[in-house]
Amino acid sequence: MLELAIGAIIAALIFDFVNGFNDAANSVATVIGTRVLKPLHAVALSAAANFAGPFVFGVAVAMTIAKGIVEPDDVTIYMIIGGLVGAITWSSVCTYFGLPISNSHSLIGGIMGAGIASLGFEKLVYGGLSKVFLGIITSPVGGMIIGILFAGIIITVFAKKRPARVDKTFGRLQLISSAWFALTHGANDGQKVMGIIVLVLFSEGLISDISTVPLWVIFSAASAIALGTFFGGFKVIKTLGMKVARLKPYQGFSAETGGGIILAIFATLGIPASTTHAITGSIMGAGAVRRKFAVRWKVGRQIVFAWMITIPGSAGIAFVATYVIELFV
Repeated sequence: MLELAIGAIIAALIFDFVNGFNDAANSVATVIGTRVLKPLHAVALSAAANFAGPFVFGVAVAMTIAKGIVEPDDVTIYMIIGGLVGAITWSSVCTYFGLPISNSHSLIGGIMGAGIASLGFEKLVYGGLSKVFLGIITSPVGGMIIGILFAGIIITVFAKKRPARVDKTFGRLQLISSAWFALTHGANDGQKVMGIIVLVLFSEGLISDISTVPLWVIFSAASAIALGTFFGGFKVIKTLGMKVARLKPYQGFSAETGGGIILAIFATLGIPASTTHAITGSIMGAGAVRRKFAVRWKVGRQIVFAWMITIPGSAGIAFVATYVIELFV
């Protein structure tokens, strides 16, 4: 069974890489969309900050994933593999089509689908799932509110300044806000695979305390998401950075700062929030602060549709995969 555990850990790290690949857009979309940084420079900055995130904010989100979706004492290695099949398949398909879906919810949906296939609905941890759905509702709304607030304050304070000077000032500040958002992105999304690896180790009896995350797990998961971010999904970057709204540097600064605040709060509270939800809400809020038609709401609706089908889509794939695995094992 050790071989299966190693295989599951490798699969989890592959998902982490795909997560970074798709969610590179979340970290760098605005700084590219405002033309402050070239894509290669932006993803390099984002990758470094993504790596640092879990070391700065701790592992509360990892514990929610490990203990808050399915009862950990009942989890088997086959369920974890089935869940990862669902998550990786769904995330890869959406990345191919340029849909900035929530990889977080792909993973959660995969775990749920595998748990339902193997154990039934009664073994789901509804207290932990309530955190997930709280994040689904509050992260885009909170991001939008903070994005509007920050952009509105900047407009008021700098109303009499020359636009070129304002753009130059906030272009420089975007280097900080982009790194800040990438740091909180790594703190939230970087922890989710840590929770899966802890589940693998616990289910195979390789660790006795599920509340402990070994240092090598933190390091390997942080490295995988950082590499994925560096090689980034540029189709998704184009969708978020250039199709949702045409942003000026002060709006990009507002979106990144607002989204990062939401993710920092959620990482501290152990809520596995969607970085996609947070940054898209912030972009829409910052983009709409002058006039609502500055935001391409049709693209926003398409993104929301992708969010809505992510958990059931990945759960369905994971359900089938787990059923097939357990049928032949």
